[in-house]
Order: sequence, then structure tokens, then C-alpha cells
Amino acid sequence: MSNYFTLLQGAQGNAQMMQMIMLVGIIAVFYFFMIRPQTKKAKEAKNFQSSLQKGDKIVTIAGIHGKIDKINEDSTLSLEVSPGSYLRIEKSAVSMEWSKQLNSAASGDKK
Repeated sequence: MSNYFTLLQGAQGNAQMMQMIMLVGIIAVFYFFMIRPQTKKAKEAKNFQSSLQKGDKIVTIAGIHGKIDKINEDSTLSLEVSPGSYLRIEKSAVSMEWSKQLNSAASGDKK
């Protein structure tokens, strides 16, 4: 009877070890497929926003197209949406994907 309990305890130990390995595997999958790409994309967006300059054509996350007229010290931009019309927006409101797409389409038109 004592051999049976010893085998049962060994099986429970193996089951706990397998559960621990599965938990670590799930955490690794979440990190490499969800968390890491998001932090990489956020870092790229921050670098893009810090590299904005006067005269750049951009698109905001709300879909407003314009050209940067002035970069203010308080992390805002003065955006010229049409000649003589200006909007003050946050740098964080600039869409990296749409702005790059706009500029690549504009450079493609010039060829």
C-alpha cells in the first residue's frame, strides 16, 4: 500500500511540473507575440513623433491632413490644414502609419 502512495505522489509531482512548464510556455508566447511587438511599435512611434520637423506632411489619428507649421515647446504642433487655417494638436495625435503612407504616396507621384 505504501508503494501505491509513493507512486501517486510521484505522479502528482510530475503533473505539477508539467503545469508549471505549460504556464511558463504560455507566458513566453504572450511576451513574444503580444507584449514585445507592442513595445517595439510604441518605441517606433515615439521616435517618429520626436523626429517631426517643420514642413512635414502628416495625418492625425482623427484623419486630419496637414503640414507642420510650427513645433511648440509643450509637445504640441501648429498644423496648417489649408492656407491660413491652423490647428494646434498634440504630437501624440500624429499617426505614424498614415503619415508614412501619405509621404510614400507623395514621393511616388513625383517619380
